[in-house]
Amino acid sequence: MGSKNKLKRFKENETFENVFQPSREEVAAGDFSLRGKWNADFFKNTNPLILELGCGKGEYTVGLAEKYPEKNFIGIDIKGARFWRGAKTAVEDQLHNVAFIRTQIELVDCIFGQHEVDEIWITFPDPQIKYKRTKHRMTNTEFLQLYKKILKPDGLVNLKTDSEFMHGYTLGLLHGEGHEVLYANHNVYVNEGAPSEVTEIQTFYEKQYLEINKAITYIRFKIK
Repeated sequence: MGSKNKLKRFKENETFENVFQPSREEVAAGDFSLRGKWNADFFKNTNPLILELGCGKGEYTVGLAEKYPEKNFIGIDIKGARFWRGAKTAVEDQLHNVAFIRTQIELVDCIFGQHEVDEIWITFPDPQIKYKRTKHRMTNTEFLQLYKKILKPDGLVNLKTDSEFMHGYTLGLLHGEGHEVLYANHNVYVNEGAPSEVTEIQTFYEKQYLEINKAITYIRFKIK
């Protein structure tokens, strides 16, 4: 994507009422005004709140919002030019149960209050295979404890990935730390039983993976 295109998207993001781009300083200082008040002040309802972390182009956030109008969805990514597409689609299709935030995942507990979130989706994260990159792996112990802060006590986490490494690493960690694995499937389009939103909603890259018969894995779990 050219820099002109990116600038255009950044500018357009600023006009969308469903896009929030707080500065890192504002968030880290605890000054983000919607923290703990997303449903009351933005969505204006008491519906379940669901996050997609590392939402990319926002296809999953928008797809879930279309499928479940009775729930609220927020996509989070540091790359605003990417989720511009999802934000624009939500505006054009008048989906009022969708928002996007440009911020780092490690600041998520400064964006949401304690037990404010019902469910988290992690879709096709970078598996960070090299050992020195494990601190960035989105299902490592530190991230799970971060998610636990914002999730309701019975809150759910969903991991959908094309990485067998990420799938195996996460399952091993969940079992090792005593978390509750509710469902695991190492090839959702071959083995039946995955929830409908796992196979009905596909990202841009997922469609490419399927064309080369790459297995898509899925885990649903609760953090203890």
